[in-house]
Amino acid sequence: MSSTDITQQQQPNILHPATSIVALEQNGARLMNDAKGIHIKDQEGNQLIDGIAGLWCSNIGHGRTEIAETLSNAARSLDYFHTFNGHTNQAQEELAARLVAMAPENLTHVFFGCSGSDANDTLVKIAWQYHIMRGKPEKRKIISRWQAYHGTSISTASLTGLKGFHRSFNLPLDFAVHTECPFYYAEAKSDESAEAYTARLHTQLRELIAREGAENIAAFIGEPIMGAGGVITPPEGYWKGVESICRENDILLIADEVVCGFGRTGKNFGVEHYEIQPDLMATAKGLTAGVFPMSAAFVSTDVHDVLRQASAELGGFSHGYTYSGHPIGAAVANKVLDIMANENLVDNAAAVGAYLHEKLNASLAGHPNVGEIRGKGLLAAIQLMDDAPNKRFLDPKHKMAARVSEACYRYGLIIRPLPSINSLALSPPLVLSKAEADQIVEKVILGLEEIFH
Repeated sequence: MSSTDITQQQQPNILHPATSIVALEQNGARLMNDAKGIHIKDQEGNQLIDGIAGLWCSNIGHGRTEIAETLSNAARSLDYFHTFNGHTNQAQEELAARLVAMAPENLTHVFFGCSGSDANDTLVKIAWQYHIMRGKPEKRKIISRWQAYHGTSISTASLTGLKGFHRSFNLPLDFAVHTECPFYYAEAKSDESAEAYTARLHTQLRELIAREGAENIAAFIGEPIMGAGGVITPPEGYWKGVESICRENDILLIADEVVCGFGRTGKNFGVEHYEIQPDLMATAKGLTAGVFPMSAAFVSTDVHDVLRQASAELGGFSHGYTYSGHPIGAAVANKVLDIMANENLVDNAAAVGAYLHEKLNASLAGHPNVGEIRGKGLLAAIQLMDDAPNKRFLDPKHKMAARVSEACYRYGLIIRPLPSINSLALSPPLVLSKAEADQIVEKVILGLEEIFH
């Protein structure tokens, strides 16, 4: 059966995520056949740089034989057993200890799941139980931000601040409330300094808390650097201010590190850039480099102490997934952490990431259709503009980011369009070299020239 036959067969059978059914019926699916290092090969034999590491996750590069061996060995040893009712396996025990050692020092326990969505959903439930056990059951609302992405489950889609995830689902649910995101380039007033803009956001947050009532708010959730909403990097002082406001109002701070975590930004976790200590922290993606569906939700000592109290009074922790602490997933995660450490990939992300940002800024400086370059480490976004010198934004209906992304594909680069704000996202594998970063920049320029000629 040919690749074309396969893609034609896919159309009536698969409901694809984040995909237009009509467009899929018209154009067919794009079959990816092979992957090695930073490259993907499609059904036509085109070799492309995977400029988005799968979906922000293939941090160690593709096709690692040691990962294949780990999968095989783990399946031969203990292919599966649940972790309910106190059962465990050696791989998850080792992984939990390693993760706690890496995390901010107040985070001392982990809960294993399967995805970033379920990690954030887990942390919402933990925040609720935490306040209930402290005699404050009315503290149920969660503050999120517009442009945020926290997942697609019912609860996490409610927290997600991209309205496309709300339409047709009658979301968000009423526990989710949204405040403004720290997008200085787009949202600052004329001549407003970053410091003044940040102070205004903090004032808006305080006003939101006053309107909703601090006694009704359980937690604030945020990505250290926003991912799917535009790779939005907050101004200096933003996160310290948010942390302080949460502490003043008995509101838990949840860090969504699903994209930023495990070296993507040049540090183990994004919160390290901003010197904050979350009470709860969600991770996934880079944990297993996308090879196995797994998440790790971190819990602070203080929160865990309250959960322990709940256990004494109520019995078992009434939450869990069939695949929590999966022995094969945990084995893969341990091997990924070994590779990350042995190859100094966090440091490489910092060094090559700085080089990539430097090259993007230098090569695209003065481009009439490029605004700012955002991000940290090997996480970047290119803001597309209708008229950059006059700061005139593109109309989203023209789908220029998607058009540039398709052009880049033709030149051998997979880059992700972020349609809500007409940006292009880059998050290549952390094994990227400077020479490969140069290739990415060259292909971005070709794609831009084709569309904005």
